[in-house]
Amino acid sequence: MDKLKQLETFVAVATRGSLTNAAKAEGVAPAIIGRRLDALEARLGVKLMVRTTRRITLTHEGSAFLEDCQRLLVDIANSEASVSAGGVKASGHLRITAPAGFGRRHVAPLVPRFRELHPEVTVSLNLSDRVVDVAGEGYDCAVRVGDLPDSSLVSVRLADNRRLCVATPRYLQLHGRPQTPADLARFDCLVLSSDASQTRGWAFVVPAAAGGASEPEIVHMRPSGPLDCTDGQVLREWCLAGYGIAWRSTWEVEADIAAGRLESVLDDFAAPPNGIFALFPQRKHLALRVRLWIDFLKHEYVRPDFWKT
Repeated sequence: MDKLKQLETFVAVATRGSLTNAAKAEGVAPAIIGRRLDALEARLGVKLMVRTTRRITLTHEGSAFLEDCQRLLVDIANSEASVSAGGVKASGHLRITAPAGFGRRHVAPLVPRFRELHPEVTVSLNLSDRVVDVAGEGYDCAVRVGDLPDSSLVSVRLADNRRLCVATPRYLQLHGRPQTPADLARFDCLVLSSDASQTRGWAFVVPAAAGGASEPEIVHMRPSGPLDCTDGQVLREWCLAGYGIAWRSTWEVEADIAAGRLESVLDDFAAPPNGIFALFPQRKHLALRVRLWIDFLKHEYVRPDFWKT
């Protein structure tokens, strides 16, 4: 049995929600879809899906494998498009969306440069902190920062994003440096308001010896302070003004750290990075303009100096 067809079938069932829907889309019997999944699971030696008469549920291994399969299928489609497109130029209208703060700094400046490379493409950029329904609202691509919810969208990881505790050198001279996350109780912490989206608070890795566990674990804290705001950009500006310690993404503060305006603290406790992703609807043939836009973002974001400007 074709291994690639097994992967395509697995993705189709996972994104369409049932064997019947995947079978209808391909024009085959549901039994054929079931046999392909059985063969895939037997070959891998793991259970990818829990199948009942009413619903399909991905196992932990299945969820991880789904993202890898989607990426692999996109790469194959892109490789085929590169060969078949030949000298064809990208054209048409590209609709993209991104979070407001990140989009202003790290997406919007790239759009004119992308158009210089592909002048026959027109672009509409939507910047919003609302979670946009990419497929339902007709967008070709969304840039998202952070952990992704379960979705039928295809995701491509563009870069890593870490969160750091930062403050001005002057603030640290006056108030000292926290040595552990627990020390933050003694400092002015600049936090998002309770009605903002950051519901779990600041994340840290507690070493095994410190936490009493057998291995390091991620803990979440909600420090308090005299100032809070619903806008992360305001928190960065307050931090630069010397009003306290903020927990911000590297995409926001890496240039400030490189310039010496801010210093990071508690680096030994920094949580593992989450991701910066491009998301787009599952499609059999990805438009050349979309593929080129995603490749352009990956090329820019992989440069270490990109985040320091």
